[in-house]
Formats: sequence, structure tokens, C-alpha cells
Amino acid sequence: MDKMETDDFSGVAYLLNNKTWTVARGLADRANGRPNAIDTKFNMGSASMLFTAVVVCQLVESGKLDFTDTLSELLPQHFPNFPVTIHQLLTHTSGIPDYSDKQQNKGVENVWKDTPMYLMQTASDFITLFNERPMMFEPGKKFDYNHAGFIALGLIVEKVTEQAFTTVIEKQIFESASMKNSGYFDLNRLPSQTAFGYIEDVEWHTNQYAIPIRGGADGGAYVTASDMANFWECLMNGTLMSKDMLKTLLHIHVSAADRHYGYGIDINDGANGALNYSILGNGPGISFYSAFYPKESIILTVLSNKTDGASEISETIKTLKIKKE
Repeated sequence: MDKMETDDFSGVAYLLNNKTWTVARGLADRANGRPNAIDTKFNMGSASMLFTAVVVCQLVESGKLDFTDTLSELLPQHFPNFPVTIHQLLTHTSGIPDYSDKQQNKGVENVWKDTPMYLMQTASDFITLFNERPMMFEPGKKFDYNHAGFIALGLIVEKVTEQAFTTVIEKQIFESASMKNSGYFDLNRLPSQTAFGYIEDVEWHTNQYAIPIRGGADGGAYVTASDMANFWECLMNGTLMSKDMLKTLLHIHVSAADRHYGYGIDINDGANGALNYSILGNGPGISFYSAFYPKESIILTVLSNKTDGASEISETIKTLKIKKE
């Protein structure tokens, strides 16, 4: 695909549309010249918030939580002043302060200049970064993408299940959906067949000091393209939750500008194309896009170990390989 050449794309593109089409480009390890392969694992950034939303829906379905439960009631010792609901946390409408400190226009990657990223290994490690800051707006008033809200959801999951958040995801999603190559990995000991994330300034360097050392409830899971296909199929066929709960997850709960959002997922009713559900992750050395088209059962995933590229390549694939209606 010419677009991949001109954009110097580094990653994997995967399309399941009656038959599977996939291609890998670029290097997973530049220092050693190891190329990206079809089964390379990539960091999906905040796109893995959807996994958090799925587990929360599972807990609601089992009667252990309710979407109207509040953060202050569930975790009063940490968040006594945040009377926001699980529904509001899932839809980024809670108004709680984000640890990226949007009030000061401080991006997520800049947080680690003051806070050592190697200390951020569990959801609890993030609490002091935002729990004593003032609310940004009245709960439910608007959509504002918020990492801290999903950190809070991860803490709720840990309290209810009495297990580490990543353990819950591994059991409830990765094992259930046969995502055998997915996981939450430490940046300083990535497993084999995993892509290093690269930032290109004057010279390239890895993203090891630009993101938390280990992913969690607000993002940072590693997946392969085929594992994402397994996830979409198991999510949509009722393996991970009931059909009724799936409708709740995929319902448009909030709209802002041209964006329609469910629980941890975008719903695109696209004037220029078929309805699809999608997730997007961007960050230093991370670019990820994945979508499911329910009418055609099409799955499209683009994973990159550079800061950008996935969105552009996915748009090209949609234009060239997915029939518009």
C-alpha cells in the first residue's frame, strides 16, 4: 500500500472482511533490526479503556455493582469529595480532575517529568496525583476525556473483586476471548515479539520514560492484531456479557460535537460509511485504531509503535478495502 510507504508506517494493519488481509511494516526493535511481524504485540494506549468498561459491565451484570453507585460511597477513604457515578466515570462526564492536569495544559507524557514513571505500577499509585484536586465541572454537564476516571474504575474493580485489576482483565477478558498473546507488561522487561514504542524528535528514542512503566485501567495493554479480532468476536457474540448488557455498553450515552460515546467506546453512525464501533489510542510511541462493523462483521485494526500513523492508515484502508453504503 503506497500510503504506508509515503508515511513511513511502522506497525501492523489487519482487516477481516470475508477473508483476512494483513500486512506488517517497519521495525519492532530498531537497535537490533528486528522487524514488526503479524504476531507482534503492540501497546494500545488508552484504547484498552474498553477492557475496563467491559469488566465493570460484567460486575454490574453479576449484581456486584450498579451504574448509579458513586465513587465517594465505594471508596470514601480516597475520594470523599467525588460523588460521581460509575456511569459518569465510564462516559467521561464525571468532572473529576485528571492526573494529566488539564487545568494547566499539562499533557500526560509531561506528568512523568515530576513523578517517576517507574513508580506507577498499580492503580493505587495514581491516587495522590488527582484525589485532592478540585472538580473540573459539575458531574454530568459535559464530555471531557479523562484518564483519572478510569483509574478510579480500576480501583473499584479491585475493591469489589479483591484482586489486582490486571489479574481481573487477564481472567475475564484475555482468557475468555482467547487473547493468548495479550497482557500488561513492564516496559523494562517486555516479552518476546513485542514492539518498542518510538518517539522521533531530533533523533529517535524509545518511550520508556514517557509513559507509566505498566499499563492499567486507563490504558496500556499490549495486544496482537489477531487477539483484537478474537476480542471483537467474543464481545459481540455474547461470550463476555449478555446481549442486553452489550446493548448498554454500545448505547450512545453522550454526544459531543461529532463524537458519540458509549461505555469506553465510540459509536460512529458515519454519514460517509457504515455504522461501526471503534477504539483509539494515542500517546508517545503509541498509535492504535480498531473497529467493528456489525452489519458486515468486518474487523479493522491498525497498530503502530510510532506516535502517529494508525488513524491515517485506517482511513486509507476504509477507502480502498471497505465498501461504503
